[in-house]
Amino acid sequence: MPLPYDWALPDKIKERFGLKSTGRQRAMFADGHLLLVLHRLPKHETHQREGIFFWRKSNGDWEYSLGGEGLAMLRRHLRTYDTAEERFRSEYEKAATAEDYFHILETLPPLRHAAKNLHATLQSAREAVHEDRDIIDLRDWAYDIERSLDLLYEDTRNALDFNIARKAEEQARLSRQELQTAHRLNVLAAIFFPITAIASIFGMNLPSGLEGSPSWLFWFIFLAGIGLGFWIREWVLTGKLCLPAVQSLSLGKQFDKTSSRRKRRY
Repeated sequence: MPLPYDWALPDKIKERFGLKSTGRQRAMFADGHLLLVLHRLPKHETHQREGIFFWRKSNGDWEYSLGGEGLAMLRRHLRTYDTAEERFRSEYEKAATAEDYFHILETLPPLRHAAKNLHATLQSAREAVHEDRDIIDLRDWAYDIERSLDLLYEDTRNALDFNIARKAEEQARLSRQELQTAHRLNVLAAIFFPITAIASIFGMNLPSGLEGSPSWLFWFIFLAGIGLGFWIREWVLTGKLCLPAVQSLSLGKQFDKTSSRRKRRY
């Protein structure tokens, strides 16, 4: 965006502009006149920056390159950066996955760099015009925006690192569980493999003495085998063998009796 043709700026300031672009954000001071070259709020989709100008005349009046009261429009310009910082902060508070944090880290840097240069520009303006309190307030406001964006970037990066570390730790824990489960299955296979091999080769149709047993014995053995299967399943999945319910109940009763005896003694 070129300078307004009707601005009576000193030649020392006009000579510092090129023909292609407005350049970086900066403050120019000459002959009591201050010109601020600032950038609009950056967009993630493009690398181009749109420049705007704020002119403080030697008598203290402000002008804006797009029209309007200069000082009020400068405050409005900083407010757009402040609003953008609040929007990113809201996204950070709602983020839950690594993708959400990465999206913030991908879109935040342009705004962060622009806010940093904005603060540096207003600091240069403050050094050039010592007596203007409005510039001091705007400089401090720009510093708060820059600091908030820096903290937000660090918080987001730490949250992303923590999320990745937690996922990696969870994967490592699951991998250890799978290895332990596979080891217990291998132990079971090693125990029963010889019996399975012998039964496959020679068969198991041998007299056992149970050929004439009643039918309820078959169902008892069948149910006992199912119960044993659940018991072994618990060991394979957790590595612990829980005591049967009956045994646990008897141990509880025995503990209650012992406790009651101690109470009677005391």
